[in-house]
Amino acid sequence: MKILVIGGGGREHALVWKLKQSARVEKIWCAPGNGGIAGEAECVPVDPGDVPALVALAERFAPDLTVVGPELPLVNGLTDAFARRRWPVVGPSQQAAQLEGSKIFSKEFLERHAIPTAKRYGCFDSAAQARAALANVAWPLVIKADGLCAGKGVLVAGDREEAADFLTRVMEKDELGPAGRRVLLEEGLAGDELSFIILTDGQRYAPLVPTRDHKRAFDGNRGPNTGGMGAYSTDDLLPEALRATIVSTIVDPTLRGLATDGIPYQGFLYIGLMLTPSGPKVLEFNCRLGDPETQAIVARMDFDLAEVLADVAAGRLDPAKLRWKPGASACVVLASGGYPGKYESGKRIDGLTTITDNSGVKVLHAGTKIVNDAIVTSGGRVLGVTASGPTLAAALQAAYQAAGKIRFEGMHYRKDIGAAAAPGGD
Repeated sequence: MKILVIGGGGREHALVWKLKQSARVEKIWCAPGNGGIAGEAECVPVDPGDVPALVALAERFAPDLTVVGPELPLVNGLTDAFARRRWPVVGPSQQAAQLEGSKIFSKEFLERHAIPTAKRYGCFDSAAQARAALANVAWPLVIKADGLCAGKGVLVAGDREEAADFLTRVMEKDELGPAGRRVLLEEGLAGDELSFIILTDGQRYAPLVPTRDHKRAFDGNRGPNTGGMGAYSTDDLLPEALRATIVSTIVDPTLRGLATDGIPYQGFLYIGLMLTPSGPKVLEFNCRLGDPETQAIVARMDFDLAEVLADVAAGRLDPAKLRWKPGASACVVLASGGYPGKYESGKRIDGLTTITDNSGVKVLHAGTKIVNDAIVTSGGRVLGVTASGPTLAAALQAAYQAAGKIRFEGMHYRKDIGAAAAPGGD
């Protein structure tokens, strides 16, 4: 098999790493890739949001399978363009990707199909109307920009002043561009978050192992929201009774609802949940794998990912093929100084050669590039140090020991990924 992977972050490096382990795979291209992916696949400098350029690339390479990593190509209709040409691709259609591309579309879908979610206060395309609505909400309040904002379009506001400031910035000052011109106001939910991701061919589906992301920039869940500062996976996250509840009240109704609405869905569906005292509720849908959840999930895969994804593209997924390593995994994100705000790029990364894959640790690159034979930073989230182990404590220890060997100017990372769940955690 020859495979084209779309994207250039940590999620895509994890996919390339796992796909390359398949005896069926002879060639992998990645568009655009990054400094770490370049060591495992041929990187092609194409914008992942540019559908015509990606179609031209696929015409040139004729891959046996294309795997779409990020949301932008999906929302822009890449899989529709491939499907019209009968090219095998893993990823939902443009219509289905609206579950992520529009928070308002997603909320209306959840309400229409009576799927548990936060109460909606209203949707607004005027900052003045949205500010006026703040008089009739409970705190904390969640404000969501409607469109794609690379993880920066949601605010959990503790008071009216904070909420009004966010509305002004995104709706009047255009800080998020067109994505912030409509907003959704909804109740804040209390509880623990859980990422429940499934893989479906449109008829059958298989759940992946459960993961938990850490969104806040700093220890103790403090600081601004980020794209994710780390994640871990352990079966303890999902007791059997909870799994059954999630499947019966959320997963099955979601797939039935999509079918009822005439929206076929194929690919990965990420269901972001809040485990509230009254049961699990949907926070958001993503139409692709999470990042850094993917890094933790891939570390526990005990199956041929290329074979399974080829089955999905062909409409013949066999859920029994998805087998998982027991134990746990963890991913610790090393970020640029200033992230998720302004940060400098081009910082040389040292210490990577001290960590070998056979140590049980894999350093997955996110924001890196190669300059004069050196790996340098090129993004906010730079590396995802990923490890697996018989226990969560063992996986975390391995990941943090490896993280301590890596250095670049301004580097920061959370020291408490998975700490609350590991023995001895808070």
